[in-house]
Amino acid sequence: MRKITFVIAAMLSLTDIYAQVSFRKMQNMIPRSKDGLNIFDVKKDDVEYDGMSVDLGGAFAMQFQALKSFNDQREGTYIASNGASISGNAGTTGYRLNGLENNFNLPAANLTFGAQLADGVRVNLDLYLASRHHNETWVKGGYLQIDKLDFIKKGFMEDVMKYTTIKIGQMENNYGDSHFRRTDNGNALLNPFIEANIMDSFQTDMGMEVYYQRDGWVTMLGVTNGKLNQGVAEFIPGSATVSAPDPNSTISPTVLAKLGYDKQLDKDLRVRITGSYNHNANMSSNPWGSDRAGSRYFGVMSHQAYTYNTTPVANNFDPTSNATTGRFSPGYGNWYTAFMINPFVKYKGLEFFGTLEFTSGGDKKGTDETRKVDQYAADLVYRFGNTEQFYVGGRYNIVSGKLSNASDKVNVDRFEASAGWFMTKNIIAKLAYTNQNYSDYSQYSGSSLNDLYGGNFNGVMFEAAITF
Repeated sequence: MRKITFVIAAMLSLTDIYAQVSFRKMQNMIPRSKDGLNIFDVKKDDVEYDGMSVDLGGAFAMQFQALKSFNDQREGTYIASNGASISGNAGTTGYRLNGLENNFNLPAANLTFGAQLADGVRVNLDLYLASRHHNETWVKGGYLQIDKLDFIKKGFMEDVMKYTTIKIGQMENNYGDSHFRRTDNGNALLNPFIEANIMDSFQTDMGMEVYYQRDGWVTMLGVTNGKLNQGVAEFIPGSATVSAPDPNSTISPTVLAKLGYDKQLDKDLRVRITGSYNHNANMSSNPWGSDRAGSRYFGVMSHQAYTYNTTPVANNFDPTSNATTGRFSPGYGNWYTAFMINPFVKYKGLEFFGTLEFTSGGDKKGTDETRKVDQYAADLVYRFGNTEQFYVGGRYNIVSGKLSNASDKVNVDRFEASAGWFMTKNIIAKLAYTNQNYSDYSQYSGSSLNDLYGGNFNGVMFEAAITF
């Protein structure tokens, strides 16, 4: 924290030393305030370049959680595969889900640095000051955004760059539209609900994205190196195992693409629909398990320490090591291909946003059979008030698919109802009710009981967030 304070002080001192440096006169940036609602992808604006400018922002969020978890497991009883009931020291004893108190979660905080380096060229750096999965400060990512090529030559390719944007860096992959409406650690202002989708699509890799947007058409093509954690160490294949029958496999790049149409048809009606593609032939990072901030549902569906058929099983409540409670990852181990379709319609204060996601992949490193997991979500939000500062909304979300080629299909569904108030453009308060169900999960998971067997959690959450 001392280092960050020093950096901020140094940046502030620049405004005294160099008269050409100003604050917050940034080009082509999605606002972090309420003005950023329903702005997808990058945007072009008419902000004039007036010398170097520095951007400094933050985001803070805290929640009061009142959730309870349940499942169909029975304390002190183990049902053997032949149907016989075993109890006492020979079976499972002491099993139960963790009790959850009504109290505050760990607050989350973000810090953003940016600079307008030249006309049409800016840089952005995002940090997580405190998060569920990483309590210490660490960098989420940073990127360079290029909207003009005047640094090469005045007016160079200006007819093309009028509609084109290039982003390069370690950054949030632009797969689908739902990640623009999700909560990003402390940045919760633009999410009308408290949590993201059950199968949360979020990933940061090293790569490049090129956008071309004209007459309502939205296009994007991107490629990354497929790695969340960067490194140049030599790859030395190990011995073949059940989970890695082809250990000679190396990491492949991720290919991203988006095509859509977005138009304000009249003053009351806006229509947008996009289709997105995401593929990696030999994966390292996981688009549904790379959020190192963690979910908003602390401790749900976690268990107390117990004994499973004489084997001790540790308590798994820890909010850091078990940071994605309430979410679902398909857990592909080899390759994946994903398609996402996102329709968005806003008529006056009523808006609908949908997610249709179709994924497939393999379990193991090397050649493997294909399995599929699909997700469907529908958000309906009504905004009202003189500046649409109030809203009520509901989301229904379903995930269905196989966790492995050897297992049966499982299903997870969630209903979330929410109400919110933008006290200012930078301050929001939300109240939400959540009910999530797990069905068709097996009773056992390896050498332990499956916490999600007949699982359910439900209850109320309150969240307050500030973003600037």
